Amino acid sequence: QVQLVESGGDLVQPGGSLRLSCAASGFTFSNYAMNWYRQAPGKERELVAGVTESGGSANYADSVKGRFTISRDNAKNTVYLQMNSLKPEDTAVYYCNAFRAIVYTNYNYWGQGTQVTVSS
Repeated sequence: QVQLVESGGDLVQPGGSLRLSCAASGFTFSNYAMNWYRQAPGKERELVAGVTESGGSANYADSVKGRFTISRDNAKNTVYLQMNSLKPEDTAVYYCNAFRAIVYTNYNYWGQGTQVTVSS
């Protein structure tokens, strides 16, 4: 069955760094764009970063540009989110998402989330 398992969330001080990982299984990883979303308490889930199937192109929310980097390793079926210069407003549950559109059907898979807390 399809699984996306996130790891790497933690409590970190402002200005610190974390690297999130998402290990995928149960589908052809290299056929899917991969995304990181986050959801803070009382807020809607928002797209943080996305990377294309090959890893050749990435996009970022304005709030994380220059601080976060998304990457993927198709040989390891894993996507990463390197987060630097963390701010308290980055505190949220971070979710890994796999997305593929085929004709009129969208395929979306989600992980269970990993908590990132930025606080002194």
